[in-house]
Amino acid sequence: MILPQILPVVVAAIVAFLIGALWYSPALFAKAWVRAHGHTPETLAAMQAGAARAYGISFACFLLMAAVLAIFLTHLGVMGWMYGLHWGAMAWLGIAAPIGITANVYSDKPFMAWVIDGGYQLVYLMAMGAILGAWR
Repeated sequence: MILPQILPVVVAAIVAFLIGALWYSPALFAKAWVRAHGHTPETLAAMQAGAARAYGISFACFLLMAAVLAIFLTHLGVMGWMYGLHWGAMAWLGIAAPIGITANVYSDKPFMAWVIDGGYQLVYLMAMGAILGAWR
């Protein structure tokens, strides 16, 4: 197996994390996300209490996703940010979107919850792909 370079993987994970900070901020989709998921002030307070753990787990997941995407791009021979962006979108379309839609259907959440969360996944996977593709 070809192991990816560490620095581009870490940068891609950090960028995905920062996109999330903006995506779920009041400047973009925070209010719509809270409504779509049906959160109350109590559930939000509980989420804030466990935020450090959630951030740590999500960052570890971003590292894993970036590393696997880097391996895929290497095996595909992808070079350049545009090709990486394309393959990040393909990873979303073929893997993340169907998993997210299926989870949304079975969790009985409004479709808008998936639109917000799925949109974030699309954007960060494309950003990860662009970063990893540019680094090659």
